[in-house]
Amino acid sequence: MKKILITRKLIKSSEEYAASIFDVKLNKEDRVLTKDEVISQSNDCDGILTSLTEKLDADTISKLSGKIKIISNFAVGVGNIDLDAAKKRNIVVTNTPDVLTDATAEIAILVLLGAARRAKEGMEWTKKNWKWSADFLMGKQLTGSRLGILGMGRIGRAVADRARSFGMRIHYYNRSRLDKNLEKDAIYHKSFESLLSVSDFFSINCPATKETRHIINNKTIKHFPDGAIISNSARGDMIDDDAMVEALKNGKIFSLGLDVYNGEPNIHPEYLTLPNVFVLPHLGSATIKTRTAMGDLAINNVDEFFKTGKCVNCVNLN
Repeated sequence: MKKILITRKLIKSSEEYAASIFDVKLNKEDRVLTKDEVISQSNDCDGILTSLTEKLDADTISKLSGKIKIISNFAVGVGNIDLDAAKKRNIVVTNTPDVLTDATAEIAILVLLGAARRAKEGMEWTKKNWKWSADFLMGKQLTGSRLGILGMGRIGRAVADRARSFGMRIHYYNRSRLDKNLEKDAIYHKSFESLLSVSDFFSINCPATKETRHIINNKTIKHFPDGAIISNSARGDMIDDDAMVEALKNGKIFSLGLDVYNGEPNIHPEYLTLPNVFVLPHLGSATIKTRTAMGDLAINNVDEFFKTGKCVNCVNLN
C-alpha cells in the first residue's frame, strides 16, 4: 500500500476515502506545516497531497525524499509549487480542475456585486440608526454595463455566463482568442490595455504567473474608465496593493471586491478601513459539494498515477 502525506485537513469523507486506498499521514491539528516539516513528515512517503498553504519551492523540492513520485495539489492553481523543480526530480504535479469552476464563478459574481452595491457600507449602516433617502448608498448597476474578463478559461467563461444573466456585455483578454462556440458573444481584445479601456467592471480570473504578478498597477490602472469596479477571485498577487489603495482613495476606481489578496491571511490594512473595499477570506471553492469533489479528485489523481504511471491532470510532465 502506498503511503501519502496529506498536509491539511480535508472533508471527513475524503480523508476516509484516502485511508481506504492508501496508508495516510494526516495533519490532525490542521496547521500550516513549515517547509522542514513537509520534508521530514514526507520522508517515508510515496506522495504528498498538499494545499495552497504549503509553499513547495525549489529548495524544498530538492530536499524531498527520493521516494516521492507525485505532488497532488488540492487546488486548480499550482502557484505554490515550483513546477520546474518538480520536473527535474521527475515528480508529477497534479491539480483539481473543473470541479471548482461553478463555486468559484459564483464567488466572483458575489464580490463584484458586493463592491458595486456598496455591501460593506450597507452592513455597517444596519448597525446604526440609518434613514432612507433617494441618494442613500447609491452604487452601480451591472445591467447594461461592460464586464472585462482577464482570463477566459473554465472559470472566466463561467463568470461570463453568469454576467450575461445580469445583462452585461462581455469583453475579454486571453493568451489566445477562443473558438466561436466558446466565445459566444464576448468581444476579444488583442491587448490588455484595450480591454481595460472598456471595462466598467473588471474580473480577474487568470492563473498566477510571473507575467501576471501585479498586472494591476499604477500604469495599468490609468487605462480603466473613471469609476471602474474591480474584482479578484483568482490569486492575490495580481494586484499592486499600494497602487490600488491610491486609486480607491482618489476615485479612479469606484470600488474593489476581493476573495483573494497578497499575503493571505494577512491583508493590506487599508483594505479593511476603506469603505469601498468588499473582502472575503478566500471562499471561492468553499461549498461542501466542491471541497468534497476537490479532495476526492486530488486522491484519485494519486491513485491513477500509481496504477497507470500517468495522470490526466498532470500539469508539469505532459
